[in-house]
Amino acid sequence: MNLSASLPNKPLNWRGGLLFALAAVVSFHLAYRFAICHWCIGLFLYCMFRLAGLATARQARWFGMAIGLAVYAPHLAFFWTLFGGGAIALWCVLSFWLALFLTAGRACLLRSGPVQWAVAAPFLWTGLEYFRSELYYLRFTWLNAGYVFSNSPALPFLAGFGVYGIGFLLMAWAAFVGVAARLSKAGRLAGGVALAGVSTLPLWLPAAGPAGKVIHVAGVQLDGSSPMQTRSALDVLLKKFPGTDLFVLSEYAFLGPVPPEIRGWCKEHGQWLAAGGEEVISPTQYYNTAFVVGPDGAIAFQQAKCVPVQFMKDGLPAREQRAWDSPWGKLGFGVCYDASYTRVTDKLIGLGAQALIFPTMDSANWGRAEHELHGRIGPMRAAEYQVPVFRLCNTGISQAVEGYGRVTASAPFPGLGAMLSARLELPARGRTPPDRGLAFLAAVGTAGLMLSLIIDAARRRWRSK
Repeated sequence: MNLSASLPNKPLNWRGGLLFALAAVVSFHLAYRFAICHWCIGLFLYCMFRLAGLATARQARWFGMAIGLAVYAPHLAFFWTLFGGGAIALWCVLSFWLALFLTAGRACLLRSGPVQWAVAAPFLWTGLEYFRSELYYLRFTWLNAGYVFSNSPALPFLAGFGVYGIGFLLMAWAAFVGVAARLSKAGRLAGGVALAGVSTLPLWLPAAGPAGKVIHVAGVQLDGSSPMQTRSALDVLLKKFPGTDLFVLSEYAFLGPVPPEIRGWCKEHGQWLAAGGEEVISPTQYYNTAFVVGPDGAIAFQQAKCVPVQFMKDGLPAREQRAWDSPWGKLGFGVCYDASYTRVTDKLIGLGAQALIFPTMDSANWGRAEHELHGRIGPMRAAEYQVPVFRLCNTGISQAVEGYGRVTASAPFPGLGAMLSARLELPARGRTPPDRGLAFLAAVGTAGLMLSLIIDAARRRWRSK
């Protein structure tokens, strides 16, 4: 079906589509590469909104796939190191969601008109982004629109919307700009005032509770170290930061449970230690686990990884989540990839976690780009919940983040043996941003929209026979 048959404007031809596609690709890379260009992500979303006006569904699909490959594959080149030729399939899976957005957006435009499409666009964008990030097996949250701002001075404010709420708001502004010329003066004024009002939402949200107790945390980046080498590194770390309350090692610091040499170190020095290891449950199965060893050398707490990495030997998903009632307050533990999923970290905040600690394993041969992308997660989680985050990696980039998203200490990539220490102020409580319910409802609404579009298409084919 041709757009010119149902809309007063001419549809976007392939030449105009190519210009918008090039602008989308350039603006996405600028937004993710340069701090001064963060707001270019808004231009990317505007281009995606306008590309729904392509003349044919086939153009919408192929433009979406091409843009997806152009924006995702360069940032995710490390997939080739991880999965070889399978990386191409994964790049295409991510690109598919942009193709689906343009295809469904074009169908909405045909059926309801440009103003209704502008209203639907932020919900469709958020629903697809949330689904591809959190709700199916190949879920992957990185490179969302919201994570552009993880190292931005605007993060403390924008995180009040939540990572999915940022994308919703920016797409709403992009859609408003895209149809403003079609609105009356009164319509433009009303729309602008409404969006400006919604944009102040973080100013009215309750802040996290006031700071309570303080915990001093320190960690050292180690990779493939023997128990005795790890013990020696802990001796150096203790000497350098003698006032530390809790020492932290990375995910998979130990291939198995915490060894006796390390538990003996905790007992000898009267220290607390959190470290990644394996809770073995059979000769072939285990839980990838964060263990906490107490000053008596015994395991005081443990939390298994909730979201093991797909296609890798990474253990079984955790049976449950708990927060640790530590001597300093409630601490939430996630293992590596867990930090990327709001459904995991929301649960920890709901359990009363006053700080989040993430033992993490990022292999050095995955490259700097992977480490930098993963490093965007911690600041966003800290700013969203207004609780401090401590993320200790084996080969960087380790981070201590205060409750408003500012990184106060870090250790570099690859940085073997690098150490960091931080003073974490624990608030009385964290907060959960308002986008979580919105994102889920948008995903449900998007599923309903897709079903209705499929039914409409089937009816048209039936009538044409």
